[in-house]
Amino acid sequence: MKSLGILSAGLVFAAALGTVASGDDHVDPAVMKAVKARQAQMQLYAFNLGQLGAMAKGEVDYDAGAASAAAGNLAKLTSLNGRAVWLPGSDDATLGEDVTAALPAIWEEGSEIGDKAKALSMAAAEMESAAGDGLDALRGAIGDVGKSCGGCHEDYRRSDD
Repeated sequence: MKSLGILSAGLVFAAALGTVASGDDHVDPAVMKAVKARQAQMQLYAFNLGQLGAMAKGEVDYDAGAASAAAGNLAKLTSLNGRAVWLPGSDDATLGEDVTAALPAIWEEGSEIGDKAKALSMAAAEMESAAGDGLDALRGAIGDVGKSCGGCHEDYRRSDD
């Protein structure tokens, strides 16, 4: 459970984590609030990355100001201390698949979640530096962010497949 302080960054850009069921009487309300908060953070990751990805793919015109703003948001989001929203027992096996896609492996001994979170935070900081410097710079930086997201999702997020 090392590096839980930046754990939230390791579970990046997962807008599809699921919606927390309201009124779930068997779950501690504090745990449900934590899950809702981390899902909201993931939606913000996805929103900002979506703007950057659309520019990188040519789906929308590149805008240096908008790219810088989205990359700055993402860098800030990945640097938040996530300890309060990544509570042990807030996984899909405990709360149910309709509540979260977070796997219990996040909290297991030997988890590399902290390292993955650091990699995402570093990639987001690199993208923040590059995003306003032109479309090629954005395209060059966005790949590492995507790899960081995918690396975490592969190990720590239940697949929808």
